[in-house]
Amino acid sequence: MLRTTAVVACAVALSGCVIIASDTSERTVVHAGPAAAASVAPEVRYADALSDSRRLPEEVARDPLRKPADMLALMDLGPGHVIADIRPEEGYFTRLFAPVVGAGGHVYAFVPNQTAGRENAFADTLASTYPNTSRVTGQLETMTFDQPLDVVFMGEEYHDFTIPRFGVDVAAMNRRVFEVLKPGGLYVILDHQAADGAGISVAGSLHRIEAADLRRQVEAAGFIYEGESTAVRVPGDDHTLSVFDPSIRGRTDRFVYRFRKPR
Repeated sequence: MLRTTAVVACAVALSGCVIIASDTSERTVVHAGPAAAASVAPEVRYADALSDSRRLPEEVARDPLRKPADMLALMDLGPGHVIADIRPEEGYFTRLFAPVVGAGGHVYAFVPNQTAGRENAFADTLASTYPNTSRVTGQLETMTFDQPLDVVFMGEEYHDFTIPRFGVDVAAMNRRVFEVLKPGGLYVILDHQAADGAGISVAGSLHRIEAADLRRQVEAAGFIYEGESTAVRVPGDDHTLSVFDPSIRGRTDRFVYRFRKPR
């Protein structure tokens, strides 16, 4: 839970609230930044992306549980933005990002070297489907793009990078994310919640991570925590089962945190 000194933003027509950290005791409604200035309202643009004919039917079927419009709202995504989707796999989120950022923006489908053998083909399909999307493959600790980024997004992947067999220096990865972002850029992370105090200890077994521990890791790289969306929280999940357990798969308690690089 966040401090009581929070500013709450509930996006119009979206299901979840965005709780943004603040240094004051006031509570008010805030609106999306760059996207709000566009001629088309953000919620309309997100609805258009959700109905895009290039989306796969099996991905559309996941929308009620994944709350994609709330994810887009949390990252203030809009036309002209440049975003990296880290380890997009089949591309659920990339297929939403591409129409939202439009011809003036760009989406990098970043595939870690560790999974490139299987996942480069997915990213190549995304790049061939969306003209504003390209695949980048490389080390997470040294990821490189040909322009500064507005947003870096990780969807249910961060916990994997903490598993020893992946061989990722997570602290170096977070520092590199900080470096590739523009001043004021956003680092948005969606993942499965572990039990309080679990840290990264169940990342390899339950495929969960404690949100508070993830926050500490990201803040150590210089990021400012701004808040979370409550859209994908599931109070009934007691955090004891693997996310792949049939009784809970797709219905786990998840958190999505927003961090900002200082300007």
